[in-house]
Amino acid sequence: MSDSAFDLVIIGAGPGGYVAAAKAAELGMKVACIDKSYLGGTCLNVGCIPSKALLASSELFYKAKKGLTHHGIGLGEVGLDLDAMMGRKDKIVSTMTKGIEGLFKAHDVSYFDGMGKVEAPGRVSVNGEQVLAAQNILLATGSAAAELPHLPFDGKRIVSSTEALALEHVPRRLVVVGGGAIGLEMGSVWARLGAEVLVVEFMEQILPGMDGEMAGQLGRLLKRQGVECRTGASAQGAEIEGDKIKLTVQRGDEEVVEECDLVLVAVGRRPYSEGLGLEEVGVEIDQRGQVVVDEYWRTNIDGIWAIGDLISGPMLAHKAEVEGVAVVERMAGKAGLVNYGAIPAVVYTHPELASVGLSEEGAKDAGRAVAVGKSQFRANARAHSMDEIDGLVKIVADADTDELLGMHILGPQASHLIAEGVLALEFRASAEDVARTVHAHPSLAEVVKEAAWAVAE
Repeated sequence: MSDSAFDLVIIGAGPGGYVAAAKAAELGMKVACIDKSYLGGTCLNVGCIPSKALLASSELFYKAKKGLTHHGIGLGEVGLDLDAMMGRKDKIVSTMTKGIEGLFKAHDVSYFDGMGKVEAPGRVSVNGEQVLAAQNILLATGSAAAELPHLPFDGKRIVSSTEALALEHVPRRLVVVGGGAIGLEMGSVWARLGAEVLVVEFMEQILPGMDGEMAGQLGRLLKRQGVECRTGASAQGAEIEGDKIKLTVQRGDEEVVEECDLVLVAVGRRPYSEGLGLEEVGVEIDQRGQVVVDEYWRTNIDGIWAIGDLISGPMLAHKAEVEGVAVVERMAGKAGLVNYGAIPAVVYTHPELASVGLSEEGAKDAGRAVAVGKSQFRANARAHSMDEIDGLVKIVADADTDELLGMHILGPQASHLIAEGVLALEFRASAEDVARTVHAHPSLAEVVKEAAWAVAE
């Protein structure tokens, strides 16, 4: 095999791509990975990781600003150094990027910085010049922020989440168009740092698709923090006048002009399938721009596979990661599988909202007889000791068999606690199984146990 011939060429070095590259190398494949933007993809550079860094920093600032005297901690005047906060964020990104560089080096993965394009089955070009031969090609190019025709991005006044992660000053008033995870997280960051924030969501609830009761409670908690969520509303267009933006928001028959100095459009993401040469080689792409694959992530062209945001399903980094592992196992003749019914979703607001499995509405729509158990964090001693008593755990089970159908957590460290629900769904546990599992005391996890006991009550 020549230097330019590989068992696997991956286009995209995000969570799906780099995880697949490392796993394929472990399975004995000669691997190349190509990316035109940055190692680690959107998630690491302008998505999941920098947003969590800012969420953590802004939460500390918010708590310090509110005061900690009830903890017996006295503080002087609390100031904001936004440059330092952004510098910390950038340092974290740099550290993690170097980690992927080390991963590739340790696994002898060849990395190419440039635009990858499928020239033919088994042939991928880099920047239209160097051509790599590949037994298999994996498409893992991820997604880009979706743009509204009447609110095009200008990168300054009407921005995507990428720009919202790197603002040079705190906006006076920020309007977020889109009440999904990205919109609520970024709105939370800037509200904590002093901005007045309005979230405009087209659907009748924020976080469409998540459990309605949990989303409603989160909305009420966000309002207490200065984030107003206006549902059943749509942004119709904007006029920029000097340093002000006049955004027209329609709700029913009523139109209101909202004045602000920044609009963040966070209405979802679109698969990045353009410019890859897919149409030329005959790879099937649907009307949404997603690559069509079978249950084993194979496209209609032999030797070309696709994963992550590029295909159907939730656009989540961890979904791409598990697909990356499974797809190369399939290439190696192993039984790579993904349980799509046990993929968690997390909204990293304060408190966090985490969910796995069916919502109460989803279970009923599926025709299941439903039993629900709930437990509040305010009844938990550890939550009180942490000053984190807002929220609840909600467990949805089959009323006839007690099989766990879904777990939903609104509260402190929900992103960690939800792992218990994921494992329970993976092993088809009952609510009673969870209830009878010993949980440490005092711990936040006891709220999960109490919710499970409540299912049978």
